[in-house]
Amino acid sequence: MSDDRKWSQHDYHHPAAGWGAAASVMRVLAGEREAIDGPRAIMRMNHENGGFDCPGCAWPDDLKGLKLDICENGVKHVTWEMTHKRVDREFFARHTVTELRDWSEFELEDQGRLTEPMVYEADTDRYAPITWQAAFALVGRHLRELDSPNQASFYTSGRLGNEATFLYQLMAREYGTNNLPDCSNMCHEASGRALKASLGTGKGTADLKDWETAEALFIMGVNAASNAPRMLTALTEAHRRGARIVHVNPLVEAAARRAIIPHDFVGMALMKSTKTSNLNLQIRPGGDMALMRAIAKVLLAKAEHDPHAVDREFIDRHTTGFEEYRALCQDTPWEVLERQTGLERPQILDAAEVYAQSDRTLISWCLGVTQHEHGVDTVREIVNVLLLRGNLGREGAGPSPVRGHSNVQGNRTCGIDHRPEPEFLDRLGEACGIDPPREQGMDTVATVRAMHDGSVKVFVGMGGNFVMAAPDTPYTAEGLRKCDLTVHVSTKLNRSHLEHGRDALILPCLGRTEKDHQRAGIQSTSVEDSMSMVHLSVGMKKPASPHLLSEPAIIAGMARATLPESHTPWERYVEDYDRIRDTMAKALTGFEDFNRRVRLPLGFRLVQPARELVFHTPSGRAEFSHAELPDVVPAADVLVLQTMRSHDQWNTTIYSDDDRYRGVRNLRTLILMNAGDMRDRGIGEGDLVDIESTSKDGSRRHLRRYRALAYDMPRGSAAGYMPEMNVLIGAADYSTQSDQPLMKNVMVRVALSTDRATGENRRKAAEQPRS
Repeated sequence: MSDDRKWSQHDYHHPAAGWGAAASVMRVLAGEREAIDGPRAIMRMNHENGGFDCPGCAWPDDLKGLKLDICENGVKHVTWEMTHKRVDREFFARHTVTELRDWSEFELEDQGRLTEPMVYEADTDRYAPITWQAAFALVGRHLRELDSPNQASFYTSGRLGNEATFLYQLMAREYGTNNLPDCSNMCHEASGRALKASLGTGKGTADLKDWETAEALFIMGVNAASNAPRMLTALTEAHRRGARIVHVNPLVEAAARRAIIPHDFVGMALMKSTKTSNLNLQIRPGGDMALMRAIAKVLLAKAEHDPHAVDREFIDRHTTGFEEYRALCQDTPWEVLERQTGLERPQILDAAEVYAQSDRTLISWCLGVTQHEHGVDTVREIVNVLLLRGNLGREGAGPSPVRGHSNVQGNRTCGIDHRPEPEFLDRLGEACGIDPPREQGMDTVATVRAMHDGSVKVFVGMGGNFVMAAPDTPYTAEGLRKCDLTVHVSTKLNRSHLEHGRDALILPCLGRTEKDHQRAGIQSTSVEDSMSMVHLSVGMKKPASPHLLSEPAIIAGMARATLPESHTPWERYVEDYDRIRDTMAKALTGFEDFNRRVRLPLGFRLVQPARELVFHTPSGRAEFSHAELPDVVPAADVLVLQTMRSHDQWNTTIYSDDDRYRGVRNLRTLILMNAGDMRDRGIGEGDLVDIESTSKDGSRRHLRRYRALAYDMPRGSAAGYMPEMNVLIGAADYSTQSDQPLMKNVMVRVALSTDRATGENRRKAAEQPRS
């Protein structure tokens, strides 16, 4: 439901970051009363030699050891964790779960840090304190009583460090299941599958040095200013050295115009911004594949009279499938490419010329590319275009997905994978003395479905807010409520704790900013950034409560209670994380000599075979793909809705109801639309509208009384915030290529709200303050 608080919306013309970000940081520090520890944390965040890694995005740390290598959202995330507010036993004694279900997502998390383990008591409808040993015993009893290990599912949101990740997957596999869903199933699964198929590696090959030396950068489906803010440094530096930057996105976001980097003190003092783009292509949602095909078509046509347009030596030596791909491009009519991209031919030719004139090109993408039915094919098409000019295995070039928020990429590297490779399982089994299961496990979509049909009875979530992150929120919540046991390892209260199984535990853990005291002393954990650098993180702050345990300690406690006869030295691992790393060095490819290498300045980079032009594909070469273009043009009365984050939000954590870069204040229940699409439907600025989605299975879902706001975006498209709009995405609405929910490809119809007249709507809208 929409609320009727005063809201406003205006065009945002200021540079990204700059003084707007600085002012926001000051408000956050003041609001959380962190005038001392907040600045101290800022000075330690993302620094080597004793610093802690930002728990937000996974952009690599600056190679030059830059001080203040931080961003507005990173500071928000850290201070949100460092809050003085507490959710203790007295809080739970005052509030029933039924009552808390009426609270907003912001209100729940804003109560502060969880302080001790809690268990749900059905007779009082409240959470009550429980000892750690009793909590572990409850987990162990439920897991041991299952008819099959596959009746349990072990989810992670990406917040786990590498050491905890390794223990978590080891526990699940020693227990007997590969049911290891993670948030990557909802975000970059398409990237991993596509890169694996094309290049034999599931990660990007580019590193930060490549960003610093590329002559051209294509940034696709990325809202960098909010979701990877430290990318702004790379973009401004690229523009200053003369690199060409092309942004591809239905919305022209703040990061695609200009920025002032906060550690650029001269720029801040003079309020001097730097451009972050040379060309903005407002593509139709899902039209990215057609754009790449069009660029390839231009290059191949140029190659008929220009031998430098296509790198035939590279293609002949390192790839397979080129001739079929060339024929496919030649046979694709321009009319189809223009219609599917929603762009005019001169715009496409401009982008193709940028690519053709560059000897070192890097292509980066995010969820605007992957969260579609054809996400895998699109990423493979990106690789096709890179291969045409040999943009692989050279400095300043290659594929560079924006992935790995917090430590998602490290989670996958260290074993969180429901489809593990046999070679990984062989090495894990030998190093750890276990016989890991071989059958494929369940991902996120399959886990939600299995909770519903009763084939998953125990759900364990390491971090995150599963019920709000997953699609079809009511369906996911109902699935959790059908479980015999739900366990959530968390730092703050969230919706997933309230949609619980018959038995339910909340297990509070240390945050990344906090000191981790174990028998061998203060412990460090490692994380992997989005470009495969592995480095250490050490907390600096006193824990929020003396009753908190580290994630490795919680996992080890659950593991021992579940597997009492296990020969795995769970307790010794927790005493000293170096022991975990010694085992990881034996079990994980690329982690050899782990303890020494991770202590090097800035850590070490995992080997990417494709970067060295070694391709672990069936052909032993990089493989051109030959997929047919999908039809992404919606029916006349349908809009393609893309769910997105606001700027004052991190994943499912909402800091406020504002979205500074889109000019929105005090409003989240909104839908952004093209002005022409609004006129066609008789919708005025600020009108209340009803939104209806139609799922693949024919079922329909609704949101009522959302504010419609005009925004610069292509005809036939719309946008609104997750997690509120996740209710529009049905359980059947996932890609058959990647199994990812279609969060950027929701088919909706929008009409004036049925419970309020148009005139009344417009009168209300006219009364709103306009900036």
